[in-house]
Amino acid sequence: MRDYKTKSIGLFHGIFSAESFNKIKLAKAEHAFVCEGRPGLGAGKITTGAFLKKGIIPTVISDNMAGFLFFKGLVKRVFIACQYVDENGALCDTGALILAVLAMKHKIPLTLLAAERRTRFLGDPKSIMSFEGKRIAPESTHGYVPLVEWVPAKYLK
Repeated sequence: MRDYKTKSIGLFHGIFSAESFNKIKLAKAEHAFVCEGRPGLGAGKITTGAFLKKGIIPTVISDNMAGFLFFKGLVKRVFIACQYVDENGALCDTGALILAVLAMKHKIPLTLLAAERRTRFLGDPKSIMSFEGKRIAPESTHGYVPLVEWVPAKYLK
């Protein structure tokens, strides 16, 4: 088990464009925590792969684990991939809003970077009914899969 108490943590959410990813610089004592990106786990796969190519060994977390890291005072920076940004806010992958709220509450710097573009706002409900090919919900269960959410500008300061 790594000792995260002696390191500061950069928290990464979403799938960043190659150009955006090249802008990310980590200090020697900083560790990268990557939110997995359910339902497809794309962020966990793609973002971690990009870190490994840079020689950085990241830690993948379930998206809701981020709150615990903030609570423990470990998060020092937050990076969120966004598809669109204007003076009213930003369109980001689902899960970004809670990270922006937590960053503001804990006075942690938040950086928006360009994401790989997505055209769909909703995913296939079947995608959250299983995990790695194994069904996790009963057959009669419904699913709701928003893939993006709006983060108001007041949380991006």
